[in-house]
Order: sequence, then C-alpha cells, then structure tokens
Amino acid sequence: MTFSELGITAPLVAALAKQHISEPTAIQILSIPVIAEGKDAYVHAETGSGKTLAYLLPLLSRLDLKSETTQVVIVAPTHELALQIQRQACDLAQNGGVPFRTLLLIGGTSMERQIEKLKKKPHVAVGSPGRICELIDLGKLKPHTFKTIVLDEADNLLDDKTLAAARKIVLASPKGRQLIFVSATAQTRSSREAALLSPEHIVLQTEESPLNPNIEHLFIVCEERDKPDVLRKLISAADPERALVFVHRNATAEQVTAKLTHHKVPATDLHGAFAKADRKKAMDDFRSGKVRVLIASDIAARGLDISGVSHIFNLDAPSQSMAYIHRVGRTARAGATGTAVSLLTAAETRLVRRYEEELGLKMQEVRLREGRILTAGSHPSYPAYPSPAV
Repeated sequence: MTFSELGITAPLVAALAKQHISEPTAIQILSIPVIAEGKDAYVHAETGSGKTLAYLLPLLSRLDLKSETTQVVIVAPTHELALQIQRQACDLAQNGGVPFRTLLLIGGTSMERQIEKLKKKPHVAVGSPGRICELIDLGKLKPHTFKTIVLDEADNLLDDKTLAAARKIVLASPKGRQLIFVSATAQTRSSREAALLSPEHIVLQTEESPLNPNIEHLFIVCEERDKPDVLRKLISAADPERALVFVHRNATAEQVTAKLTHHKVPATDLHGAFAKADRKKAMDDFRSGKVRVLIASDIAARGLDISGVSHIFNLDAPSQSMAYIHRVGRTARAGATGTAVSLLTAAETRLVRRYEEELGLKMQEVRLREGRILTAGSHPSYPAYPSPAV
C-alpha cells in the first residue's frame, strides 16, 4: 500500500518523499481512508507509529484552499506538542508547494499578534486549549467554520485539568463537524468522554504491541546521591547521538544540567518553569545538535518527536508502567533502534519486575567498568549480578 493508493494528493506524497517517507505505517493505512471520508475516529497506536501524519495527511488533502476560513483545528495539551504539529504541517506545505496556511495559537506569546494573523484566515489552526478558547470568546476565531477538530493526546486533554476547555471547543463548533481523538494509551476516562462527544466514532487501533521491539531496556543499580555522576559516566560510555534524560522535579533538571555542563557535556533542560522562549531555545538547540542531552520532566514525554534520539535515561524511574512506555517511546522512532537505561536504587529495583510483567519486556542489568557499559557476566573479572530485589 502506498500513500497515493490511500488517496493522498501528489504534492503531499512528494513532500513526504523529501522527508524520506515512502511507505505508510500500519496506523496510517488503517486511519487515512476513514478520516478522508469525514468520519469521527479515535486513533489509538503506540508512540512512534506515525499518528500525526495519520490524521494530517487526509485532512490536508481535503482542504478547500479557495475558502478563506479556518477549516481544521488541532488541539494539543502542551506548547511543545502544538509547535511540533504545526511545524510538521508547515514542512508538508513547503516541501509539497501546497499553499495552505497554518497558525500556531498558544499562550505565553502575544495574543495581539495572533489576532492579527487570524485576519489572514489560516486554513489550519494548531494550539493549546486555553488560548483557543480565549480567541473563540473574543470572537476572533470563528468556530462555525470548523470542519474538523482534532484532540491530540486525547487521554490528557479529556482529563480534569483541560476537559472543560476541550468540551467548549467541540461544543462551539457545528454539529456536523468531524471529530478526531488521538492517543498512545487507552484511558477509561478519555474513552468515556470521547463517547459522549462523539457517540458514533470509529476506534482505529492496530494489533501492534504498545512496546516497541527496537528498544533495548537496561538498568543500573546505584545510590540515590550517586545518580548524577553515574548518569555522566553512562553518557560518556554510550556516546549517544541525542539523549533524553527524565527526572521527576524541575529542580533536579536544573541541577543535573549544571553538573553535566560543568563536566563539558553539552546539555540543556526543558520543564514547565521555563518561559516560552527558554523552552523553545532548549528544543531548537537539541534538534540542531548544538546540545546532545536534554533533561526533562514528564511534560516532554507527551508527543515529543525528535529524530535521532538514540538513548533514554531515566534518572528518576516512573512508578507507572505506562509512564515508562511514554518515556522510552521517544527513541527508536520510525524503524530506528534505541536504548533505554534506568538508574535505580536497590529499593527501586522492584520496578524491574513491574515493567517486565506489565509490559512484557526484558530488562538487562548493566554495570560501568573502565569507561564501558557491560552486561551481567560479560566480563570475566566479576560474576553475574544478583537478581533484582522484589
């Protein structure tokens, strides 16, 4: 099956070719025909499976470029994800020579500038729920023209914090509009809310496991106080192309970044306490390769898609298995391979069994020796490691 056979227009197929994308993924093959027909859908597939293109391609193919109206609104729970989606749409327009207009609508930036740009009637608006609601309330964004609304990371948007805003956007639009939910996980709350908003939506879910088989799962045991030093040594030994380091707290992100920078490891951090411009600079530096290590709290696990991330390091391991999947899903994208390394205290090694049993994966314990990462029993000078505590 090719993109052309799925009904994607020739300019968009050419744009994909410039991005070295030639074959649709399983979720794209399943979703594109349904979305192209204008049906409501819940697109559910694992991270890195191509969900963004699964809805962008058919929606962009259907745009009425002669109409000066906002036809597609894509709502995302974080500024980073909204920016990423908008960038993907802009790349398709530029590489395919398709003159559709997109606009990013997020908080932390000038509303006056966004209102001015709305006068040019973008065909596609991508933004955060709060800012989109504000612009609707001001009468600057006209919901009666919406033909499709996409709720990306729906399990997050349909949770307590943003549920009211998401509902407001949907209910402000015409009854005949198309509604698309997108998520990597299936949560009871979001599924229930989706059913209320769109009782007849079609669930599009591949049979693939949520676990990416191209990821190697490792863990290393150390003291809590030693984790920053162990992380630095792991990065030196692994020499990653790009690495994401996950922590629980913003303060930890800053401390670890400072320590790595002190040891001349190019690193930056991304967390909610930063101003919008600071977060953007951190992402731009990471994407460009100016820094190879990005320290992040779990906000970055939501939909973040950066090519070339070869390693994930869990400095603070998540207690929930699905959070682990979200984190490690930032590597091994689009058929590539990747490595996830969790730094665990002796007490935290109980998480190994949880991950293995709930996710069906196998984790290998490793140690650092002479600047190298060695698996159990791989070096004759010491025995295999003991089993993790449970």
